[in-house]
Amino acid sequence: MYSTRFISFLQYEKRYAEPTVRAYEHEIRGLLAFADAEQVPFIDIDYRFLRFYFSTLKEQGKQASSINRSISSLKSFYKFLVREGLVQENPMATIRALKLPKRLPVVVEKEKIVKLLDTMDRQQQEVPDFESCRDFLVIELLFGTGIRLAELLKIKEQDVDLNQKKILILGKRGKERFVPVHHTLGMALERYRSLKNEQQFKNISSVLIVTREGKDAYSKLIYRIVNRYLSQITSQQKRSPHILRHSFATALLDNGADLNAIKELLGHAGLSATQVYTHNSAERLKSIYKQAHPKA
Repeated sequence: MYSTRFISFLQYEKRYAEPTVRAYEHEIRGLLAFADAEQVPFIDIDYRFLRFYFSTLKEQGKQASSINRSISSLKSFYKFLVREGLVQENPMATIRALKLPKRLPVVVEKEKIVKLLDTMDRQQQEVPDFESCRDFLVIELLFGTGIRLAELLKIKEQDVDLNQKKILILGKRGKERFVPVHHTLGMALERYRSLKNEQQFKNISSVLIVTREGKDAYSKLIYRIVNRYLSQITSQQKRSPHILRHSFATALLDNGADLNAIKELLGHAGLSATQVYTHNSAERLKSIYKQAHPKA
């Protein structure tokens, strides 16, 4: 099947992260299921049918951002098929993405996160406990380094160098980078590793963050941890691990960090992805100005 070859290409040649590969696969399956329901063979799918497919998604209430993800995935899929000589023409060539309103990254105020981490740190020092220590380390790592969820799950014990105060991160497409370890994060890592060793897990994992049974941590676990603790300091609906990444970048920019340095810390391929935080910082300053200035 064409989709199987494409997925293998993403996994082994492009070396995309597993969540990214699953997202591509999901979009392709969506189109194939729709074509099957409409009794249209894959080889007969043309740009008219694709326009019909995307308009149907819109009628079903799909957000423009979701439809654009599908368009982007299918563009890559058909480009691969043409390059491999599996199809003669690219029916996605004339399909354009929908216009989206510009949205700034959602963040939690750094003061609130710092206060939360201070509280968690004090509790850990008073009553050390493996699970709560791990949860503290998860929040501290995400906000303290700005790494992605997938990157957090891939950190191995040997990637952490407390002597040099840095962690080796395996980013998108296998790109490696180092992130610095500040004092509090270093202490949290030492405490966590000590408690982890004391658990004497039967299945010793090389992965840094593990479950209470000692198995490799997984995405839903991290989501639950982040959601549980962020719900203590914010009422906003979005409380995902990526919010802490956004908050990390915005906090650095607010405090005068160089944009190129933030780009390297985040592991962005280009500066354009990092520049969105300049708008976020500007909007935050406007809000502060309106609240504080007597003439605003």
